[in-house]
Amino acid sequence: MAYDEYLADRIKRLLKERKVNFVDQKMMGGLLFKMDGKMLCGIHIDKKYGDSLLMARIGLDAYEKELKKPYCLPMDFTGRPMKGYIFVTPDGFDTDEDLSYWLDLCITFNPLAKASKSRKK
Repeated sequence: MAYDEYLADRIKRLLKERKVNFVDQKMMGGLLFKMDGKMLCGIHIDKKYGDSLLMARIGLDAYEKELKKPYCLPMDFTGRPMKGYIFVTPDGFDTDEDLSYWLDLCITFNPLAKASKSRKK
């Protein structure tokens, strides 16, 4: 199962409306969106959940509050949740207003985020 292309198009449209300079990158069956060389958000196929999830990098300040919402899950690939990152289930981004909320959190946090160290090839 590939990532949800309709969700990808919605994210691209909303980022363009906000005049965000972004790039998208296919990664491990999903799609990652970057702003200023840093992860902004993404689409992840969760085999346990069985659907595309929105992966949002929102930072520690918003993390605890947002994680209390019923459609939010800790971002956990290895058994250790990554603080500052969450998964949002489809009920949490059903409307463009809902999706905009998450994108705005990601965009607000992005200037504070640290970029990953680049790997030498």
